[in-house]
Amino acid sequence: MRPKRAAEPPGPPPTEPGTALRVAVVLLVAASGAVETISFTALDHVFAGVMTSNLALLGMAVGRAEATGVTAAVLALAGFGVGAAGTAWFTRRPRGEATRWSPPVLWSLAAEALLLAAGAVAWAALDGAPGPVARDVLQCGAALTMGIQSGAMVAAGSAAAPTTYLTGTLATFIVKGVRAGRLNRWVSARLAALMVGAAVSMAVLRTAPPWAGVLPPVLVVCALLAAGSCRAGAARTARAAQ
Repeated sequence: MRPKRAAEPPGPPPTEPGTALRVAVVLLVAASGAVETISFTALDHVFAGVMTSNLALLGMAVGRAEATGVTAAVLALAGFGVGAAGTAWFTRRPRGEATRWSPPVLWSLAAEALLLAAGAVAWAALDGAPGPVARDVLQCGAALTMGIQSGAMVAAGSAAAPTTYLTGTLATFIVKGVRAGRLNRWVSARLAALMVGAAVSMAVLRTAPPWAGVLPPVLVVCALLAAGSCRAGAARTARAAQ
């Protein structure tokens, strides 16, 4: 009989997120692009997740003495701040996982999906044409969801990436691409997803306005399913190793 080969020691644990998590981030970027389209074109003409731009819009509204613009920017900034702060508190215990998202991060994204779904129902009930008060409420709610998403991605650390504000991502993409002589395909996918999410959302807004709110929660749920598959796979691997 041949002697049994000694079991090889397990290799070092992975230090980068896998494909499923990267796909989840891309889906979240697409969702933020869809939300920004509704926010800027159909609500109060401010952004739901790009707060630096809203600060500039706020300054311009103050300079023009335009009360409506000031209110819109302040509502967006307040909603985003509450969402980010609440998520920071909920995910305050660091997990240090580089290859999967912690349960608090996943629950935060689930809360975002529920809020987006509630907004989609309200949007449809208003036939895609909310009045001034409803617009303000939906604007603040949209910014709240983007604050939650941003806070969740910060809490996920190296297992995630920015999904609502990509100016720094674009700058890094260009600089590192020039230095390395090649482009990062996942960053390319995130930048493309932002445009695709915005384009599809705009097309729905133009052709079937009451249905425009459906796309963002669907994309976030798909991202949750992709991210959840990582935890399920890790649990199966741990049981098999016992």
